[in-house]
Amino acid sequence: MRDVLIIAGEASGDLHGAGVAERLRVLRPDVPLTGMGGERMEAAGVRLFERAEGVVGFVEVLRHLPAHLRLLRAVKAQLRSGHVGLVMLIDYPGFNLRVARAAHDAGVPVLYYITPQVWAWKPGRLKMMAEVITKAAVILPFEERLLRDAGIDTTFVGHPLLDRAAALPDRAEARRRTGLPLGREVLALFPGSRAQEIERHLKDFEAVARELQRRRPGLEVVVSVAPTIRLDASQVPFPMVRAQSFDVLRAADVALCKSGTTTLEAAVAGCPCAVVYKTSRITYAIARWLVSIPHIGLLNVVAGREVAPEFVQDAFTTDAVANALEPLFAEKSPARTRMLEGMADVRRSLGNAGAALRVADMASAMIPPELGA
Repeated sequence: MRDVLIIAGEASGDLHGAGVAERLRVLRPDVPLTGMGGERMEAAGVRLFERAEGVVGFVEVLRHLPAHLRLLRAVKAQLRSGHVGLVMLIDYPGFNLRVARAAHDAGVPVLYYITPQVWAWKPGRLKMMAEVITKAAVILPFEERLLRDAGIDTTFVGHPLLDRAAALPDRAEARRRTGLPLGREVLALFPGSRAQEIERHLKDFEAVARELQRRRPGLEVVVSVAPTIRLDASQVPFPMVRAQSFDVLRAADVALCKSGTTTLEAAVAGCPCAVVYKTSRITYAIARWLVSIPHIGLLNVVAGREVAPEFVQDAFTTDAVANALEPLFAEKSPARTRMLEGMADVRRSLGNAGAALRVADMASAMIPPELGA
């Protein structure tokens, strides 16, 4: 009996892979699930041959290249063994596109969930993707047509974060869950979900928070810490909250977010925010040359305009960010009202909850008959 091989290279992929695996275990309990991922996938019934933690940035990836090559050799060996009937890839394009090529060469169908962001950079990947991907499941509304036009069998399945947003708490309940007082203004900091992002952002986030506390006496500040991050209290000058990010966003009045999925979460939760990002100067120089879109925050990318202000690299200064955030605390301010209206538009465009179920249904339909024999 051949396996379904699920490859996720970082924490978010592990989360999304777990959701699909749980549904697949119900649809096809007779089919073994193996893969590369983390604790969530393992708990969902995936037998892991490797635990993986993603890295970002060109310089950072080079440091991890030997490990990537070792893992790629291990995956190729599995594909050549004939024990794999379907490969499901989740995000992590630098590694997973190589796996897709190897699977195609081995005659194994490929379902790619959360495809490479060719709309942002490396559009030349589309040609190769059309050659090696059997089916694609995309999570942003404009991606379906883009990939279909390139000859890829593509389905927009909705954004998976909507599954976690099905029953958002009101502010009182969110503050109870996070231990935050009801009568205080709250600023939530989201400096990143990877150790290197925390290292680059935390001090600058602290400076913005201190400045806002100076301007708004009594302001409560909390740091949202991803479950994959280990931080000592001595490293963080504010209370750390390890609750679900949606709980923190619903509890907060305003958020400061590192660019990424958290900006979409803020839009869905209706929490006004600013978007920031810093990386190494070499990585930033290369990115400026390669990236072809005007925005870095996903909520702005989906909206097609700047809903939340962005501050990248040298533009990320304490005063500039504090000046952008301060008006957002006022309940009826024009800046807050405009942003919440834009966020509502973004949420509507993300589709409906149930992305993991739809992807699992797609995977089940792609499993060769002999896998269930």
